[in-house]
Amino acid sequence: MTPTPHSVAIAATDGMLHFELALAYEVFGTKPDAVPGPWYDVRVCGPHAIRLGRFLLEPDSELDVLAAADTVIVPGLADVDQPPPADLVEAVRVAHESGARVVSLCTGVFALAAAGLLDGLRATTHWAHTGALAARFPRVTVDPDVLYVDNGSVLTSAGKAAAMDLCLHLVRRDHGSAIANIAARRLVVPPHRAGGQAQFVTTPVRARDDHPLAGLLPWVMQRLDQPLTVEQLARRSNLSARQLTRHFHSVTGTTPLQWLLTQRIRRAQELLETTGDSVDAIASAAGLGTATTLRRHFHRTVGVPPDTYRQTFRA
Repeated sequence: MTPTPHSVAIAATDGMLHFELALAYEVFGTKPDAVPGPWYDVRVCGPHAIRLGRFLLEPDSELDVLAAADTVIVPGLADVDQPPPADLVEAVRVAHESGARVVSLCTGVFALAAAGLLDGLRATTHWAHTGALAARFPRVTVDPDVLYVDNGSVLTSAGKAAAMDLCLHLVRRDHGSAIANIAARRLVVPPHRAGGQAQFVTTPVRARDDHPLAGLLPWVMQRLDQPLTVEQLARRSNLSARQLTRHFHSVTGTTPLQWLLTQRIRRAQELLETTGDSVDAIASAAGLGTATTLRRHFHRTVGVPPDTYRQTFRA
């Protein structure tokens, strides 16, 4: 007797991002030739013909079909400042109550959060929108550093390419690592990427020049290779250490030493991307002393070792 394929319903509404929707359809809608047995039964579900940027999509079914699926996928929403469509939120809630595994890709997480599916759970989304997600849904524990979060029946991914990571993770859950590797090979992507989205986030120095640290921050950026203490920074700013810490929290959202460490890690990232210098030399140039110290802080902050980061991002 032939096993019944796992059913996947991809939700589609106006204002969705076509990249994530197409990516999900490609992963689950196309069975690799080398995979034995059933793959997935995929349907695109929406209330009407859907406008996705420059593309017009004709769904296979209405949104109520989500409730009958084994897995429901909600692609990214283009405008996170607008509430997700009420019919989408309700369909996602009903599907979860009916036992579906519900998955959001990128900013599709806002629909899951609006449906109450993420209350008390960890979740992620594109790093540019994690702050908005945390502010709007305080009962959700937002993790800005990971590529995806698997809560069992509710899963969320970070932005764009991280949607592929989560889709392949689902294939791995459903069919095992060997089949996931076959699927990844067909798609010409790694079956599993190391680290989290922290390695893709830029943290520029604050652009405003009307705050109390306006003169200090550029001065520090020119001296990242030198030993710097809170007392030195305070003297440079004509502030007490306590005043300096208060202003740092106001301007950067963190402490002076944590900000300094972040800038040193960013400098190390730049050097790993643009030079062939050894890790020891980069550690010295970034003010992190030794390669051991750089590796420890880099892995903890970025999520991957310096050598792995260089292999990924070296021009």
